[in-house]
Amino acid sequence: MSRFSIRSRAVIAAALSILLAVVTLGIAVDVAVERHLRHSLDSSLHRRAVAVAQLSASAPALLTAPGALESPLGGTDASVEVLDRRGRLVARSLGLGGRVLPAAALAQRVIGSGFPAFADATQAGDGIRLYVAPLADVRGPASGGAVVVAASTTDLEDTLHALRVGVILSALGAAALGAAAVALLLGRAFRPLRRLASSAAEIERTADPGRRLPETGVDDEVGRLATTLNAMLGSLERSREAQHRLVADASHELRTPLTALQGNVAYLVRHGASPELVTDLQEDTDRLVRLAGDLIAISREEAAAPPADDVALNRLVASLAGGDPRVLVVAEPVHVRGDGAALERAISNLLQNARLHGPADGVITLTVRRSGDRALVSVCDEGPGIDPADRGRAFERFWRGAHDQSGSGLGLAIVRATAERHGGRVFVDGSCFTIELPALRELSRSGATPDSELSEEGLP
Repeated sequence: MSRFSIRSRAVIAAALSILLAVVTLGIAVDVAVERHLRHSLDSSLHRRAVAVAQLSASAPALLTAPGALESPLGGTDASVEVLDRRGRLVARSLGLGGRVLPAAALAQRVIGSGFPAFADATQAGDGIRLYVAPLADVRGPASGGAVVVAASTTDLEDTLHALRVGVILSALGAAALGAAAVALLLGRAFRPLRRLASSAAEIERTADPGRRLPETGVDDEVGRLATTLNAMLGSLERSREAQHRLVADASHELRTPLTALQGNVAYLVRHGASPELVTDLQEDTDRLVRLAGDLIAISREEAAAPPADDVALNRLVASLAGGDPRVLVVAEPVHVRGDGAALERAISNLLQNARLHGPADGVITLTVRRSGDRALVSVCDEGPGIDPADRGRAFERFWRGAHDQSGSGLGLAIVRATAERHGGRVFVDGSCFTIELPALRELSRSGATPDSELSEEGLP
């Protein structure tokens, strides 16, 4: 785990990045400037040598005249020596005094080869740049010799040194400025995060999901994070309330059969068993078993992982009809990614609901069809159906509506939990309940089921 905070790491990264960028740019500029300055100096040395060579060819007598070789070189004094073909000194700049340019060996090589050459040397501890060019073999004392032109490189080195110092100082200043700017920006950006962390710690301490994190009022990453976390807290609060309601409703539902069971057992202890008492005990026990089973089923549905099996809905509903003459199956081949046992239980609950609330001699239509990329399983009876005002509550836990039912009140809630676990939904229109699920495209189109396979489960 890093010892540095995100802010510190960002500041260090910004400073190093800016420092590296400025230093890289400075190196490139230094190379370009040095190349330009040296090229400019070499061009000046070459021009001065050409001028001396022209003077040696046109007026050789003037080479030895005082001041004939004195001429500034781009603002810098240039030192010139003229040598004969044997390397002996013929003329020189007055500025040299008693000094001699360190170019004897280079001059002999140029005189022998006839090709000019540049070289770097030192004189009196200072760097100089030398250019030696051969002279034409025409006339005069320097005929066939060479001209040596030299200029100090001190100004060039001073310029490059100043440039390098400036680059280093600029890099350090830019890095410091960038680090300060990043630190300031991140300080302001992290201020809302610190408030969110403080509020989240307070929520964790109080264990109160009804509290919310402070909104930033800005549509940025932190603002969207706060909104998302508040939505998550809202979902947790609703889940907690749903759990509380489930416990309260389950306690209420269990109280009635347990009270009846307790009374019947007390009667049994005092008066002994009778056929009617045994029947009541059996009914109370069956009711408790159904209620416990439904509670376990809905808990498993809400906590189960997403399903991964391939389920052919047309075959599933055909098997659920079970040869019941009241059930008419109309199913086209549709496959879904699902949990076969859970889907079977959900559709069975809808069938049981239709048998309970539909007419005793009425037809129950069990339909499977495809609509776009959705698979629809509908169970319809010929009863009056659910009142439109109660459709929003039909799938709530322990809701029984106006009917006098003996069930647990969890059947439709289990259907909704199963549909939602499969990425779908369930809805009701009158007396027709429909489960809508995502369909598998390829399997739904290719896994055809003969109509004769389904007609066996319908009405004759």
